[in-house]
Amino acid sequence: MTAVPCFAHHMAVVVSKQNNVSSLTSAQLGKIFRAETKQWPDGTSIQLVLHVSSTGEAATLEHLNKMSPQQWETWVSEHRDLLKMVNSDDEVLTYVENTPSAVGLVDVRSVNDHVTIVRVDGKVPMEDGYLPH
Repeated sequence: MTAVPCFAHHMAVVVSKQNNVSSLTSAQLGKIFRAETKQWPDGTSIQLVLHVSSTGEAATLEHLNKMSPQQWETWVSEHRDLLKMVNSDDEVLTYVENTPSAVGLVDVRSVNDHVTIVRVDGKVPMEDGYLPH
């Protein structure tokens, strides 16, 4: 029997406590993370915060956006001007906490009480069906 690595990274979508969005559908989230939806319901411009390198984030967004790793990599490089690129979950959390229009993905174990976890399709992180992975 061969051991297969588990790539079920449990990611959480986070926004600032100042952002009134607390729930999104996976379709809405996909449009936000493809920069097709550029504004929150209150009219503020959405700021996407992505990791320079995060296997869990990349796998989640590839699946959510139905893109291959190469397609996602290409999309990110073509949209760098729209993205805030950071190096760690802590940097995502700090940026999101201090930027009311920001949205990011972090490992669920990194979430703190300074941000709001967004429900996706009515689910919370670790609940079956929360985010595709």
